[in-house]
Amino acid sequence: MSSEKELRITLIGAGTIGLSFAALHLTHLPAPSQLTIFDNRPNAEEYIRSNLPKFFQNSSIPSSISDIKVATSLQEAVSNANIIQESGPENLDIKKELWAEVENHAKKDALFWSSTSGIPASQQAQNMQDRTRLLVVHPYNPPHIMPLLELVPSPDTSLEVIQRTQDFWRARNRVPIHIRRETTGFVANRLAFALLREAVHLVDTGVVSVEELDAIVESSMGPRWAVAGPFKSYHAGGGPLGLEGFFKNIGGTVQACWDDAGTPKVGDGWEGEVFKQAREVYGTVDVAERDRITRRLLDVLDEEKGRKRSVDEEK
Repeated sequence: MSSEKELRITLIGAGTIGLSFAALHLTHLPAPSQLTIFDNRPNAEEYIRSNLPKFFQNSSIPSSISDIKVATSLQEAVSNANIIQESGPENLDIKKELWAEVENHAKKDALFWSSTSGIPASQQAQNMQDRTRLLVVHPYNPPHIMPLLELVPSPDTSLEVIQRTQDFWRARNRVPIHIRRETTGFVANRLAFALLREAVHLVDTGVVSVEELDAIVESSMGPRWAVAGPFKSYHAGGGPLGLEGFFKNIGGTVQACWDDAGTPKVGDGWEGEVFKQAREVYGTVDVAERDRITRRLLDVLDEEKGRKRSVDEEK
């Protein structure tokens, strides 16, 4: 990769995730760098120019937004890029063809990143000559706000690619976590969907309503887990013995909950009532409000973590 002072980043796909990544890159792009976007919709340039500013909301829109290049061909988009990041359709055949073509036109040392939600790099790279180059960089939506990026290599992905990618994102105050083995849905979604499955079970069996369940999460583990994840939280809850003490104290209750966990499947028939309640309670969710509150919460967490680092350094 060329110097951090002059980066050429190409984004393939200008959907919600692609534009969110564009907003993120623009706020960290050193001059005189270049951000290029390629999207195959007929009105790509008009669409990008109209919709990208919305991702900045109350924050100031960087002047570099006017310098974005909207490429008209894939070859033009990738030929000089240091980083090529795709956020295209969740379709394996499309991604396999895309990366094979990208490889034909890209520089030999360019980083290849896919922001797929679930298609492993090992499958996407099947038509590539050099499969060591491709790495999944899975964001937690929306990536211009949420810090997490799951780096999910295939068995062929080189350690150098993983390290260069981690270095890039850490320099931008993101949290790039190296997921050591390809697994369905990666990690963040597996955790979130496990909670969603139990939430569906509790609503479907009449224990609580959709609105009540959300209120429980928002007023308990939601804010708790923003400060400390499940292991750290329950380690703190176990007293002097930590996590071991926690399981010693209430391990029986934990096991009873695990044994009684719901196992609803998509298509089992619960959807009608759950979807109906969600529509009645929430209608169309104000995503801008969600993002604004999330950003404020993350700012507070950053401030507190910075304060802790300062105290630790003084000791």
